[in-house]
Parts: sequence; C-alpha cells; structure tokens
Amino acid sequence: MNTIKIGLIGLGTVGTGVLQMVMNNQDKVSNITGQNLSVKTIVVHDVNKPRDVDTGDITVTEDLNAIIDDPEIKIVVEVMGGVHPAKEIIAKVLNAKKHVVTANKDLIASAGEELAAIARENHCDLMYEASVAGGIPILRTIVNSFSADNIIEVKGIVNGTTNYILTQMQQHHWKYADALKKAQELGFAESDPTNDVAGIDAAYKMIILSQFSFGTHITMDDMAVEGIQNIQLSDVKQAAAFGYTIKLLGIARRINGGVFAEVGPVLVPLDHPLATINNENNAVMVTGQAVGDTLFYGPGAGGLPTANSVLSDIVSVTKNIVLKTTGNSFNNFQDQVSSAAASEVVYPYYLALKMPDVPGEMLKVTKIMTDIKASFSQIIQTKNPDQTARVVIITHDMSKEQLAQLTERLRQTQTIELLAAYKVMDKG
Repeated sequence: MNTIKIGLIGLGTVGTGVLQMVMNNQDKVSNITGQNLSVKTIVVHDVNKPRDVDTGDITVTEDLNAIIDDPEIKIVVEVMGGVHPAKEIIAKVLNAKKHVVTANKDLIASAGEELAAIARENHCDLMYEASVAGGIPILRTIVNSFSADNIIEVKGIVNGTTNYILTQMQQHHWKYADALKKAQELGFAESDPTNDVAGIDAAYKMIILSQFSFGTHITMDDMAVEGIQNIQLSDVKQAAAFGYTIKLLGIARRINGGVFAEVGPVLVPLDHPLATINNENNAVMVTGQAVGDTLFYGPGAGGLPTANSVLSDIVSVTKNIVLKTTGNSFNNFQDQVSSAAASEVVYPYYLALKMPDVPGEMLKVTKIMTDIKASFSQIIQTKNPDQTARVVIITHDMSKEQLAQLTERLRQTQTIELLAAYKVMDKG
C-alpha cells in the first residue's frame, strides 16, 4: 500500500489535533482510500517551544523549504492562522504543485478566489472545510447535498465565543464583562477578543457560506457587521420576557434576485431550534426551496473537532490523487448576483430607547414612526431613577431603509437616545 506524505504548517491546538488524528485513524483512512497517510515534516515558528505532543520521528523545523522542496510531500496542511504570511505561504506551496488543506477562514474569505485560481493553474486541490463552524461538515454538505436545490437562506450561530457569552447572560444573568472574563478563563475567548465579540469572525464565515450557497462573492464592505459588546443584561432579560433569546447570527438570503448578508444580534423565539444552541456550540440552518429548513449542529471550534474537518479534507484530496482527479475547485458554483436593496430587507425590530420622563417625548417617537410608515407591535416603558424613561419597542416589519430613517430622526430630537436596534425573528 502506498503512503501519502503530509507537510504540516503550524502545531498549535488544531495542528496538534490533526497530527493525533492522522496517527490514530490510519486503519479507517487506509480502508477508505487504499493509501496510508504519514506526516513527514512540521514547520513551526519556534522549534524550541515546549509542546504536549510526541512528534516521534517527524522532522520539526522552522524552514518552510523543508516542505516546499520535498518531492515526497504531496499534501500540505496550513493551520497557522492569519492572512499574512499564510497567503504567501499557501501560494508558494500551490506553485510547488502541492495540494493544500487549510482551516484559515480569514484567508479564504479575503483571498480564497485568488488562491483557488492558483490551485487550478497548478492542477492542485485547495480544501477548507474546517474554515467554517469547526467540526460541522457544512461546506461539503452544501456542495454535495444541495447541488440540485435552490438555497434561499443560510443563517446560524457561527462563533462559539459569542454564543458562550450570550448563554451565560441568558441563563445566569451575568453582565457582559463577567461572561467575557469567564470565557477567557476557559480558553473560549482570546486575551484580545475583538475579532470574535465584534462579529468579524462570524462575518468571514458568512462570506464563505454565501459563496457556497449563492455562488457570489461578497466582501466585508458589503455587509453590516455588529457584535455583542453593547448588549445590556437588561435587554437580555427583556427579550426573555417577550419570549426570545438574543443570539449573534450570521444571515445571508436571496431577496428578489439579490443577496443580502449581515452579522448582528437577533432576537430568536425560544421555541426556535437556534434558540437551543448554547455555550460554545455552533449551528447552521440552510433553507432550500425544495427541502425546506435543515439544521447542522456541532462544536464550532476546538482542536479535535476542527482537526476532524481537516482530516476529511485530507481524505478527499487523497481520493482525488488516487483517481487522478485533482485540480477541481472545492466550490464550482458561480452566479452573478447583485446586492439586495435596503428597502427590500425587512424584519421586525427590537428597539431600546432612553428619553426624558416627561410628557410629549413618546409622542415624538410615535410621530416619527408614522412619518416613516412604520408601526409598533409591543411597547414596554420603565422609569429610571434619574428621571428618564427606558422604552422598549418591538415593531412590525420594517425595512433597513426605514430603520436608517428612524435612527437619523431620533438623533435629530437630541433628547431621545437609541440604545439598541436588533432584528427580531418571526415567531412561527
């Protein structure tokens, strides 16, 4: 039986998981592919750094050329993270006629098309199942199982850090800062959590999901991205009183021939499947025209769950090598789709307002809503100790265009502050 030699770039949490899974799953992989897999060389930033994994006879080096120049190495796994120098390294690996498997969502979202073109030129595979939702095999599922269906919407919880924080705020009534601190202590959040809590990580994943679902390439500039840093415990409690939980969702959907995508807090009905996804877990709901709603749930991060997706890509590449079918794009679906207009993106909204507790202030809000042709569904008003009132509103359907008009008109009052404006998922 032949052996496929692998080069590994990075030996952190995911890299260690990949190494362990390649070593421990030889029998099944060999049974499926007819080939043995062996990690021959690992490139790291610092060879002297203490590590908890036994690399045995594997060469561990700081020299990338040990992989680039080795004709025996056919597959290279990149798990170092970041856009640079990962982009340059992967391009160099592909130009050396080696297949690449990566878990790098930031890179694929920002430079995936460019790298895919380099892969095609060199008749190489570029696989990145692990770049979205960790251990959930969502990308390959969309490519294979939805190939004949027209996807209408893809949405979900695609960041474990924010979901853990919001779960603690919901279940234990912790303030945001306390929940974030606990997430950092448990290793779910980085010391600088900005990429996660500001919604950037989720936005990168939605870019990739949009490419697979709709065949279109959107950028960060095309998306409204809002994180969870400003969510107040009072809003979490009020949402629960209304029958909702707040989740950070990525949403991409077809609207009248265009595509709309964004990331932000959403009030999800307590009986909706996404409301039950707690802690660091992820879930992606794909809505097809034929099949309807389908939900894919699992761990969104972690060494072994992510390594499992990486290994599935390695197995796919190995099969392609055996069948001599390498060089095809991971995602071949391409479509010319424009962005949906703001007037076409319609949701109910949860609005939290702060205003002087005096006659006439609520009348201002009512007049503005009437002027923009929007209406209320529910209103709750509470008095603050400082002679102000906190007013919470759930509206009927409003367009993003109407929401922008509302925001501007409230700002012009100079007495009414818009504290929060979150989408509300309709109750079924």
